[in-house]
Amino acid sequence: MNYQTSNTNQPEPTSPILDKTASLVTVPTELPVGPLLQIKPPATGEPGIGAAASPMELIDWGLEKFSDQPIVLTTSFGMEGCVLMDMCSKTIAAKQLGKLKVACIDTGFFFPETKQLRQKLIDRYPNLDFITWETPVSIEQQRHTYGDMLWKNNPNMCCNIRKVQPMRENIVHYRLWITALRRTQTKERSDIPVLGWDWRYELLKFCPLATWTRGDVWAYIQQHNVPFNQLHLQNYPSVSCFHCTRAVPGSSPDSEIRKGRWAGSDKEECGLHFSI
Repeated sequence: MNYQTSNTNQPEPTSPILDKTASLVTVPTELPVGPLLQIKPPATGEPGIGAAASPMELIDWGLEKFSDQPIVLTTSFGMEGCVLMDMCSKTIAAKQLGKLKVACIDTGFFFPETKQLRQKLIDRYPNLDFITWETPVSIEQQRHTYGDMLWKNNPNMCCNIRKVQPMRENIVHYRLWITALRRTQTKERSDIPVLGWDWRYELLKFCPLATWTRGDVWAYIQQHNVPFNQLHLQNYPSVSCFHCTRAVPGSSPDSEIRKGRWAGSDKEECGLHFSI
């Protein structure tokens, strides 16, 4: 199987999915690639939804608008993902929608605290359907082929094997992808749209938290008593695999940094959202 990736920042199609200069999120009646996803335009006089709407308003709109399409929320159980789960669960309950798929890509290198958090979220949100995506390449197979420290010697390849390939194999079953990306996280994410076409995976990508800061995320966690990874209270502003992630002295849960994600390198992206 060919897992070659392409640049997600390709030119906009002739009929853009999201007019970045407009105040409203606009969705065409036909998408330009793939098997076409048919979306009915709003009826005359129907109120629109603005790209500057609150995340809760966006989720209310998105889950109802695309309720007849397969939707998935992907997460590595970061603080932002936990906020989205809470918001989505509230919308599902209020609008009596079906369960939402919440997919975690398990690299095989999760911290124990991350596994504990996953179970807390499963217990907290029965109207979310938690599923796991993972690579068919076992840790032993990877070690035999690439050595014991691929994560250190070639972290991009490690991320590709354990994250990107499982993503490619599974995302094809969905038409709307909800992610926890925010514009202030990294320079690559600074201009992400709230709703736009993802050329790499050929589906709509929905980022309800795009305009929020890390402080906004932490404030929501506290206000709504949302479960979160306890490592955030131990100077881990961002948590991924235990091989690569390190504590950042002086950081706090609302710190807007990812320095500890791949300690000792300038790497900021795993390859799921941007080519590396």
